[in-house]
Amino acid sequence: MKIKAVFSFFRSHKGVAIYGALVVIIALIAVFARVIAPYDPIASSLRDAFQPPSAEHLFGTDFMGRDLFSRVVFGTRASLSSALLLVVASMVIGGLLGIIAGYAGGAADAVIMRVCDAMLAFPDLILAIAIAGILGPSFINTIVAILAVSWTKYARLARSMVLKIKKRDYISAARITGSRTSHILLSYLIPNALPTLLTTAVLDIGTTILSVSSLSFLGFGIQPPTPEWGYMLAEGRNYMMTYTWLMLFPGLAIFVTVISFNLLGDSVRDALDPGYRKHKLRKRILKEKRAQSLTPGRRTT
Repeated sequence: MKIKAVFSFFRSHKGVAIYGALVVIIALIAVFARVIAPYDPIASSLRDAFQPPSAEHLFGTDFMGRDLFSRVVFGTRASLSSALLLVVASMVIGGLLGIIAGYAGGAADAVIMRVCDAMLAFPDLILAIAIAGILGPSFINTIVAILAVSWTKYARLARSMVLKIKKRDYISAARITGSRTSHILLSYLIPNALPTLLTTAVLDIGTTILSVSSLSFLGFGIQPPTPEWGYMLAEGRNYMMTYTWLMLFPGLAIFVTVISFNLLGDSVRDALDPGYRKHKLRKRILKEKRAQSLTPGRRTT
């Protein structure tokens, strides 16, 4: 019965199935990068430098003679794993802090929300670059820098949901019957907040990949010789006018991955959020009525 329910869900929401399949393919490329890549991504051969795309090197070679296709494939592993780690950590830390702030209120709520306000006073990427610059270039420091600015969204979202949920009758009944705070959190508040947080997390994966690539492009992220898309763009920018493939293929990899996760996130939100579906339906109906009213031969009311 569960398998039938899954197939029925995918038939009803084809966008989730299509974009989910694209994301699964990208994930499989990251997992089986060692099998897919025909060459060692960090092995250099200067005599093979700047070879254009061919049957031997599908994406050509870079200035050190390294196979670009192999580096793009292994770059999937670095970019995707770091983005997933960041999104999960941001959702867990921000979600828990937001739930605590919304349920406890008082001083805990004031402190957590004021910290959020202070972090949100600056553009996310600019603040992440500043933190990464202070900490120094490394993979761990990149994770810390982006995490420091990304948890606030989940904290504010979880807090707003808890403020609505904790006023409901079943929460009051649980308090009256002597239920512990931990039981209320685990049985009522977290399960109700989790679907919205997960949908937001899926939508954030693409943005996080862009943030990781941006820091690597500037030299603050994953350091060589580890293949990473953002750093590959930085290496190829000096040759972009003569050897275009050095930036074309890493850029396409970022584009396809980000678009796939963004479309999947939109589809998941449409499938799991009835209120959002109703909002889109109302907008479509209003748009159709407006178009009909502007059609020649019709009288506007």
